[in-house]
Amino acid sequence: MSAPSSAPSDTTTARTESSATSGSTSASTSGNTSGGTGGTGADTPPPAGLRTRLAPLARLPRWSVLPACAALGALAGGTYGLLQTPEYTATSYVVAVPGAKADPATALGFAQAYGRVATQLAVLGDAQVAAGISPTELQDRVKVATSPDAPMIAVSASADRPGDAATLANAVSRALTASAGHTKDSTRVKLLPFSRAVAPAAPSSLSASVTALVGLCAGGLLGGLGLLVRPRAAAGALPGGAVPGPASAEDRGGA
Repeated sequence: MSAPSSAPSDTTTARTESSATSGSTSASTSGNTSGGTGGTGADTPPPAGLRTRLAPLARLPRWSVLPACAALGALAGGTYGLLQTPEYTATSYVVAVPGAKADPATALGFAQAYGRVATQLAVLGDAQVAAGISPTELQDRVKVATSPDAPMIAVSASADRPGDAATLANAVSRALTASAGHTKDSTRVKLLPFSRAVAPAAPSSLSASVTALVGLCAGGLLGGLGLLVRPRAAAGALPGGAVPGPASAEDRGGA
């Protein structure tokens, strides 16, 4: 009776070992497949076409950065000069004249004083009607200069059109002359127009060639600074191998 019962037990044990073997084989195969796939994705080299295109750039010498930056700067400067709005500047002159009983040196001092107040809103407020713009904008467009040797005041105005620049300069000069006329009895100095502003024939802003030259210099300077800051590559790797230790006294004596 014991012989028939041992056969099914052996069959069941064989099936269990077969199932365990197939399961471990499947898990091992799955792990190897996933590991291989992940490693392949992480170590994938760049495309051959990209390496081919970047190869000439890698062979360029270090100093090639300097002409490249200079060329880019010249291109940017020239583009700015071509696209910018031209600006025109016109200048009118006013002279300070002393009165009959005034010292001629007094006119020079009052010319300096009137030059300092010429761009004040109190004076420019009278010129805004003829100028056609607000006193604040007129203040930004007008510059006044005086001479230390002559009692003369130069009023310069800038605008996008030549005629507008001359109009602004003449309007400020008239307003300054009228403002000085209110106090001529007490100061004994009056302002008179010396030269009217005319429309300029050429713009006062920088031309495209000048801005290109400025960009060229700026680009070359930045490129040179980049070469100085950039760390130099190692001259070469030292040969590998063990470093010999110091010789002992016996070895030195035998030698």
